[in-house]
Amino acid sequence: MGRACERASGMFNRQPALRTSSASDDRFEPAKNGDSRMGAGHGESSVPVEFSGGEALKRAFREHPTGVALITAQTEDGPVGLTASSVSSVGIDPPTLSFSVTRATGSAGGILGADSYLVHLLDERHAAIALSFAVSGSDRFTPEQGFELLETGEPFLSDSRVALRCRTLHSLGVGSSVVVIAEVLGAHFGSSGSPMVYHDRQFIPLRTIDPSL
Repeated sequence: MGRACERASGMFNRQPALRTSSASDDRFEPAKNGDSRMGAGHGESSVPVEFSGGEALKRAFREHPTGVALITAQTEDGPVGLTASSVSSVGIDPPTLSFSVTRATGSAGGILGADSYLVHLLDERHAAIALSFAVSGSDRFTPEQGFELLETGEPFLSDSRVALRCRTLHSLGVGSSVVVIAEVLGAHFGSSGSPMVYHDRQFIPLRTIDPSL
């Protein structure tokens, strides 16, 4: 895999939890006025409440923390990217991962049509970038964000912990969504920051807890 271009010198400041307000993949959605959180863990009533269909799925996963990834690709119209919380490892032989997108148009369509793309696994330094690529109309691929082009052409977030270069092996349409199985062709490793998860529509940094406390 090609050598990355010169790294950007700037590092992103540590960010507090940031709330999303738009959807880039199956897990990002806007908060609604009057929408209450469920469960005794938030001080709400512990009386069971039943939901069905898509609403049941959304509420179930809303409080299920997941890692945050940024997927980028180069297209004929320029670079595209989206924030994803659906990235997961699949297997080692061949090395594969999976992710899903809610539609096959826009940035998602560009990624699905690309010969290869990068799956960046983000940490807390990139909370602002994760938010930018989750909200339609936000600034993307700005000089301040620190992207470079690899020799293979993909937009590379140069201070990310790891960027996996991938190509699509299989894709499956499920309603309006698309599930992708991608082969990992190689990886660029960099410095690490504190982990970050997506939970209840927010990007939240994780802190190590001293077991002696």
